[in-house]
Amino acid sequence: LGNFFADLDRLITLHQRKYDKLVIFKKSMLEKMFPKDGESVPEIRFAGFTDPWEQRQLGELVTTTIGGGTPSTSNPAYWDGEIPWIQSSNVLEDTLFDVDIPKAITQKGLEESAAQIVPENSIAVVTHVGVGKLIYLPFQYSTSQDFISLCGLKGDARYTCYALWKRLQEDLHIVQGSAIKGITKEDLLEKNLPMPSVEEQAQIGVLFSQLDNLITLHQRKLELLQNIKKSLLDKMFA
Repeated sequence: LGNFFADLDRLITLHQRKYDKLVIFKKSMLEKMFPKDGESVPEIRFAGFTDPWEQRQLGELVTTTIGGGTPSTSNPAYWDGEIPWIQSSNVLEDTLFDVDIPKAITQKGLEESAAQIVPENSIAVVTHVGVGKLIYLPFQYSTSQDFISLCGLKGDARYTCYALWKRLQEDLHIVQGSAIKGITKEDLLEKNLPMPSVEEQAQIGVLFSQLDNLITLHQRKLELLQNIKKSLLDKMFA
């Protein structure tokens, strides 16, 4: 038994180290593949790209924005419908393309509340409780009032998500120590993002999404091994 659990612990440690290294690598690449303040080119970029990046306000990069609302939770006619409805707690801190949406509203709930249908391929940005979180959704959805959704993206969707997430995290870090309860739509749309050509955006977006997929894979393997160990400890030492 001792050898078995020692081997299991070594396997858990191995996956933990792989996961930690990938997280650190992603953080480093986020710093090096985006220009530093006052600079127009990043430290690292893909071969073939030499043009300087531009600073563009977020409002220039979207066609429209849509808010949200919450149908009355005391009226069952508004809930358990077919329209996905997300709230801030559904969106994880560092996850930009994967979300569990346990709730859905009905057409009646949509019509009799401030909730709205958001078109597919939009970015839902948390602007109240949980500022700094965002999620890209490839399908139609609705949200609570804690979101502003960015619709009709004019650049590469994945790149825009990473660039905006990085900017929001930097802003949170600058004012660290003060409680940020919200951000207005106007302040959000005025945020500057560094924008290369659409072709370079696409390659950067693919790189970081692949990194995120690897991180998620190792995280799930790690959680699976930890759960197996816990289950075996409970059953073998009952």
